[in-house]
Amino acid sequence: MTGEDLRAAMRRFPAGIAVLTLPIPFGVTIGSLVSLALEPPLVGVSIGHDSQGHELIRDHGAFALSLLASDQEALAQHFARSVPPIAQWVGIAADQGSCGPLIRGAAAWLDCVITAEHLVGDHTFFVARVERVQLGRATRGLLYMSSRYE
Repeated sequence: MTGEDLRAAMRRFPAGIAVLTLPIPFGVTIGSLVSLALEPPLVGVSIGHDSQGHELIRDHGAFALSLLASDQEALAQHFARSVPPIAQWVGIAADQGSCGPLIRGAAAWLDCVITAEHLVGDHTFFVARVERVQLGRATRGLLYMSSRYE
């Protein structure tokens, strides 16, 4: 069993897509968002140690999540690229949330404060308390499956 075996299996399981943002100019597409608890409201995200934003996320202690709508594939692709953080925001419509920019047109937005982190292989699993939820458009969220967005 290898990491590639796991990757092949997980490609058959859809993942919801969000963009994680920080109060500084930084955003990254993630497919690892999970709801963990309702009381208190907790979510978790897994970020690779070699990710451009790993230490930025840790240092800020909070982040915003824009849960992308099904027609926002271009935004998912945009924030999945490694480019200088300030260049990520050229031409991106967003409103400032308390924990980072909130991408306009998303299905929902979450403001989150990190409460714990766990070393998990080559990733860190960040547990965060959801401080605020805002619903966006009533639409299906963007999914990623079989190496493509749906």
